[in-house]
Amino acid sequence: MAGCRARWAVAAVLVAVVGAGSVACGGGGGGEEEPGARASDLWASATAEAERRFDEIREGVDVTKDVTLGDPVSGPDGRTTVEVRVRNTADSTKSFVVQVNFTDEDGDFRDAVVLTVADVPAGETGTGTARSTHELSGEVRAEVGQAVRY
Repeated sequence: MAGCRARWAVAAVLVAVVGAGSVACGGGGGGEEEPGARASDLWASATAEAERRFDEIREGVDVTKDVTLGDPVSGPDGRTTVEVRVRNTADSTKSFVVQVNFTDEDGDFRDAVVLTVADVPAGETGTGTARSTHELSGEVRAEVGQAVRY
C-alpha cells in the first residue's frame, strides 16, 4: 500500500513540476526562455524527484537491461502510454521501480513517469503501463531512465 501511495505522490509532483514549468515559461514580455532551456529545467526537476523515489529503495539492484518498452501510443486525451515489461532474473519474487522518460523526435525531454511493477515471480515477466502526466503532441518516444529490482 505504501508503494502505491509513493508512486502516486511521485506522479503528482511530476505533474506539478511540469505544469509549473509550462506556466512559468509562457506569456509575453520578450524575455522568454529558449525551448531547450525550459526542457532542461523540467528534466532536472522531474529526474530529481524520480531520483528521490529510487533513493528510498534499500538494497535495490540496477536492472535497466531487464526492462523493455512497447511502442508509445497517444490516447484520445492526448496522453501517451507505453507498455513496460520487466523480466525477473532473481530466484525469488521481486518488485521493480521503473522510470520512463518521454522525449520528442529530437530527443528533447517532455515528461517522466515512475511506476512500480510489483510481485513478479522468479523467472517470470511482469507488465505495467507508463502514462504521461500531461498531453504530449507530435512524435513521442519512450526510453528507460532507470530501473531497480528490490
